[in-house]
Amino acid sequence: MIFQIVEKIRPFLLKIFPQAFLKKIKNKIVEDKEKRMLLSEIPAFDANYYLKGVNVIGPLKSQNGLGQSCRLIAEIIKETGLGYALYDYCMTKNIARNDHTFDEELTQKLSYGINLIHLNPFELRMAYLDLGKELPAHRYNIGYWLYELEDIPADWLPALELVDEIWTPSEYISSNFRKITDKPVYTQSYCVTAPVMEQCDRKYFSLPEDQFLYLVMYDSKSTQARKNPMGAIKAYKQAFPQENKDVGLIIKINNAAGEDMDLLKKELADYQNVFFITDTLPKTEVNSLIKAADVFISLHRAEGYGLVMAEAMINGTVCVATNYSSNTEFMNDDVACMIGYDLVPLEGDTGFYLKNSKWAEPHLDEAAAGIRRLYEDPDYYSGLQTRARTYINKKMDRETIVSCLRNRLEQIYQNADK
Repeated sequence: MIFQIVEKIRPFLLKIFPQAFLKKIKNKIVEDKEKRMLLSEIPAFDANYYLKGVNVIGPLKSQNGLGQSCRLIAEIIKETGLGYALYDYCMTKNIARNDHTFDEELTQKLSYGINLIHLNPFELRMAYLDLGKELPAHRYNIGYWLYELEDIPADWLPALELVDEIWTPSEYISSNFRKITDKPVYTQSYCVTAPVMEQCDRKYFSLPEDQFLYLVMYDSKSTQARKNPMGAIKAYKQAFPQENKDVGLIIKINNAAGEDMDLLKKELADYQNVFFITDTLPKTEVNSLIKAADVFISLHRAEGYGLVMAEAMINGTVCVATNYSSNTEFMNDDVACMIGYDLVPLEGDTGFYLKNSKWAEPHLDEAAAGIRRLYEDPDYYSGLQTRARTYINKKMDRETIVSCLRNRLEQIYQNADK
């Protein structure tokens, strides 16, 4: 209960106390509770104690990146042929919780012997305390974790003792975890899909039919500095230093904060063809918006996966993207306009990311040139578009991805029987 209360008043607390201080206090509370719970005495995995199958535990109803990630993994597990239970769990209260994809399948009953816990390490620790020792007891516990930077935070390390193995969606993240643990670390990618609603065309979104449109998307509740929408906007302005009636910029913001909107409008004050969309949209409408744009710009400083880039490629929207982190595993110079970068240290704590950690600083001059070329060179644009669709469809081969996941789950049970 205390964690839910703290999450509700977190914005107020951040105005009074430094984030590092609040984080330290929160860690202390969790550590004390863990000691009292004697987590070290949790019974080990017994393959015959529960039914054969997987409990997927995570923010299945959340309208954010982690929620979508959890749903994508749940969809794959459903196709393995093994038993499964879907348990919606989220301690963060200041995000939209209205995704209804699995409403009819959600359950409070965890019947199976493997837990796939799609909560990042600190939230996983709190979930163990909240749900009790019976959650991990006699089960094989897998943490499905995402972290965008190369150096895993020190306060994530205690959670390593609470899982039997780690899954991540990219080899980039997996390799970073292998540096800090001897426990098994597996890359289990998503099978990204991006269904659209044909009626959700440019007219539906009140967008011009005759302009070449660029799209920038981000969530104010995600770390804006990492997503770097302002870098994308500056590169767009550099590509088109004066208003061009034939091009336009769409800015899609989830959970738009007033100060964010003021900053963006000030930055784009000299441009008329700018279209702000701030409504929280169903996923198919978001996909349709991505498809309605000609180009998606992501000058991120680091990505745990890069779902929107994959969705854009599927729907024929060409990407301008930083050539760094997880997105490089499904895109390259042959299928996207990839932008170079310098790896730089953070000058101070930024959201969840700590001072002196490193991330990419994309080259805005190069990005501006790429943005301009996509408008001016139709052959370059159409070549990237065609190759991207073919490439991403091969990468997202559903049969291969489902088979990989099924084989690993079967192997866990086989090893337990030896």
